[in-house]
Amino acid sequence: MCAIIGIVDLQGRASIDAGLLERMSASQLHRGPDEHGTFVEPGVALGHRRLSIIDLSTGQQPLFNEDGSVVVVYNGEIYNYPALMRELRQFGHHFRTQCDTEVIVHAWEQWGEQCVNHFRGMFAFALWDRGRQQLFLARDRLGVKPLHYAFLADGSLIFGSELKALLAHSGFARALDPLAIEDYLAYGYIPEPRTVFRGASKLAPGHTLLLRRGAAPAQPRRFWDLPFTPLRAQSEAQLADELRARLLEAVRIRLVAEVPLGAFLSGGVDSSSVVALMAQCSDQPVNTCAIAFDDARFDESPHAQEVADRYATRHHVEQVGHDDFSLIGQLASLYDEPFADSSALPTYRVCELARRHVTVALSGDGGDENLAGYRRYRMHVNEERWRGLLPLALRQPLFGMLGRLYPKADWAPRPLRAKTTFEALARDTVAAYFHSVAIVPDALRARLFSPAFQRSLGGYRAVEVLRGHAVASPTGDPLSLVQYLDFKTYLPGDILTKVDRASMAHALEVRVPLLDHQLVEWISGLPPQLKLHQGRGKYLFKRAMENDLPAHLLHRGKMGFSVPMAAWLRGPLRQRLRDALLGPTLADSGIFNLPEIASMLEQHQSGRRDYSAPLWSLLMLESFLRHLHAKPVSERRAA
Repeated sequence: MCAIIGIVDLQGRASIDAGLLERMSASQLHRGPDEHGTFVEPGVALGHRRLSIIDLSTGQQPLFNEDGSVVVVYNGEIYNYPALMRELRQFGHHFRTQCDTEVIVHAWEQWGEQCVNHFRGMFAFALWDRGRQQLFLARDRLGVKPLHYAFLADGSLIFGSELKALLAHSGFARALDPLAIEDYLAYGYIPEPRTVFRGASKLAPGHTLLLRRGAAPAQPRRFWDLPFTPLRAQSEAQLADELRARLLEAVRIRLVAEVPLGAFLSGGVDSSSVVALMAQCSDQPVNTCAIAFDDARFDESPHAQEVADRYATRHHVEQVGHDDFSLIGQLASLYDEPFADSSALPTYRVCELARRHVTVALSGDGGDENLAGYRRYRMHVNEERWRGLLPLALRQPLFGMLGRLYPKADWAPRPLRAKTTFEALARDTVAAYFHSVAIVPDALRARLFSPAFQRSLGGYRAVEVLRGHAVASPTGDPLSLVQYLDFKTYLPGDILTKVDRASMAHALEVRVPLLDHQLVEWISGLPPQLKLHQGRGKYLFKRAMENDLPAHLLHRGKMGFSVPMAAWLRGPLRQRLRDALLGPTLADSGIFNLPEIASMLEQHQSGRRDYSAPLWSLLMLESFLRHLHAKPVSERRAA
């Protein structure tokens, strides 16, 4: 796993400061501590930091084709590279190494922009073709690997694996994007392609960007999408067998490495399945890593231990205290933009543990999105049945009134918390799903934002992110549609970002077999009722793994990787929260209505309401803003 960095003058061949490239590269040292390489010519500077995994002796980057006319910097793993090497050799291409990086330059020579369609794996790369005077950026289909870029006022483009590489460039303006702040407060992260900075973008998953020197900047092009093409009719047993076979193959091809390899093992269905299949692919015990919590409400380690014992893994466990919030101050520097998923804390710890024993770890990420594991999917499908009984024109006033009148009963048993359900039934399909995932609901965001900030939004609302994706969805099935929305937003923006930054902070490569694109395509075509069956998610997945894992583990309730946030914000973090949210950083930002924040604080800390998610989001935003403005003046540029 690696980091890539670049500066390309798209208008001419201006000389590029090699020291600037070095500073951008140094900002990503954690991603690639083993080696460092650069390529500089008039108007082009590319950098690479390497975490050596495959072909340790000859895989250095930047890497060139035979005549030096094509050069690439690349972050990722292309698992089918041996087959591609054989195919490209038949076309007359010659290879000097045995690494997957060299496949990219020859695939570009052979297939041009279409080269990405031949790659199976996770990747983000930048390729400069001297003959064509073209820069080609690409990101893998699911967005496992990140890529950020910005067009500067001087006509150049800069890019990097993380935003911190762009922030190291003195010409990058740090003006915040109000729309990104609206998105963040709604989702808890900033969905692709937007970043928190107005002048920077994320290359969206499954997209490429081709730029020609001297031409007007082009727009990213999508090269892949989730198909949701129905599979041919087969029996449930046949589909379960094929699913297991495909899972096994997706795991097997990710076991190639010349460094120690292992897996995260939480004790949940997804990670346990990955470990079970790894054990069957290996003649050596699998290295597994788990976090134990000293609070039984959050601790899945006994289930992880059961799987470890069943497959005789080399199991490593580290206990984390229920009050382990010491990492809070590091999150702003880790993510480079506000990020409110509190499970980033235990994720950081499990990556820290894993890196002591392995350099590559397999994870179970993607199982919930693929196979309908989230509780919100079940609720959405049930609500869609009700929405189908009455037209929106009738539902909106009826359930809207009930939603306004029904009290917000955070303290009550779940069946009595009907306010959210009434509010969802008053909305259309996409707005209802947005309402179910929003960290800070529409009405609360409206109260939180200052009048001036509201005007800066120009009427924009974060639900438009989901609406844009819904228009492009290849399916209208209620379950498949919201899975599609999560694949476009929550999966890359939250889950994969969280794991990438936490793992790369420790120079740990994480591979995700459940997000193998061929597997994802096949699963998308399964009948929805085999994913969510009689209210039970991952139905076919669990059936496929029933001979590999015990029934009580497959069918136990989902716990998640969470922390006791509400209690933290009323207890040990009480004063820190007040100091941050009522201090000068948020006040000076001009974004917020501070009396509303003070009211939320009082209601939460008195126990009358549970505002833990919105308050944590505000705390992470305050930390980001403070970290941003703490940079030396010499490193900043006025917006």
